[in-house]
Amino acid sequence: MPEVDSHQAELIEAGRILFARPIEFMLSVVRMETLPPPDLPEICFAGRSNVGKSSLINSLTNRKDLARASNTPGRTRELNYFNLDNRLHIVDLPGYGYARAPKTEIAIWTKLTRDFLRGRAPLRRIFLLVDSRHGLKESDLEIMSMLDEVAVTYQIVLTKIDKIKPPEVQKVLERSQAAIAKRPAAYPNIISTSSVKKTGLDMLKAEIASLALPDVRL
Repeated sequence: MPEVDSHQAELIEAGRILFARPIEFMLSVVRMETLPPPDLPEICFAGRSNVGKSSLINSLTNRKDLARASNTPGRTRELNYFNLDNRLHIVDLPGYGYARAPKTEIAIWTKLTRDFLRGRAPLRRIFLLVDSRHGLKESDLEIMSMLDEVAVTYQIVLTKIDKIKPPEVQKVLERSQAAIAKRPAAYPNIISTSSVKKTGLDMLKAEIASLALPDVRL
């Protein structure tokens, strides 16, 4: 594990404390007009169907079933809001790409997601989850281009790195880094994670804490 400086260590500790605080499910949003008031900073997790969004949220919060996890692609079909100690809203977005659902239903929740990503004022950052076994796909690049266009910051989080060998993780990391090098809205640091092994979660918590608590005072 690379050494961290004092500021990084402070953020890691802030992230640890933040995610030890109470968190609860708030509501599922199916229409833009039912979004909660924009009174807290928001971060959201986006990614292809079955990329591991719900599992990552559960692992970050050390809760087994806070976010519904399933092996069935497309299980999440709403914007699922979670309240972290009245300090931050975490949003689990519907997966894009393949899903076992009628095409009309897929179109509805895809539009909802895109409308949300384009126009949500308190949204601080989108954590774009990418399955490390597959790397960036065309559907990821389409979302990235849309976010570049509307100037919404996103950060790539590689998931399921326990499923491949370390040299393969390094290769997908390098390919992903090259893919975002000239993208205006892409945050430069990529985080590699495993929800099963808890790998990289401290760094992800630190990034989230820096957005929720910019002065790092808890």
